[in-house]
Amino acid sequence: MEIYKEFTFDSAHFLPNVPEGHKCKEIHGHTYHLRVYIQGQPDTQMGWLMDFKELKDMVSPFINTVDHKLMNNIPGLENPTAENITVWFWEKLKPAVPGLIRIELKETATTGVIYSDR
Repeated sequence: MEIYKEFTFDSAHFLPNVPEGHKCKEIHGHTYHLRVYIQGQPDTQMGWLMDFKELKDMVSPFINTVDHKLMNNIPGLENPTAENITVWFWEKLKPAVPGLIRIELKETATTGVIYSDR
């Protein structure tokens, strides 16, 4: 069974490695949506795989690191493409969240990245 929880955060960034004149070279922001997937079997007594509050408590410190920040100033996110942001989250969450199997980061309503251990 899989469960998921979605988180949102607002961050600014610029992409330093794109060509001059590219609009993403300038500072701009997004409301990101991060969805975190956990896999396992529900506890027979509790009836759930994980308490969603517990999952929120595991993920929130990393969300707080980037929320309302200029991501380029965060170590490991000097080139904060959607792909690099997703890898950054994966590297932070994998040791902190038991059963983590996939994350999805939406940068806009129509664009995003999926990262998993499959």
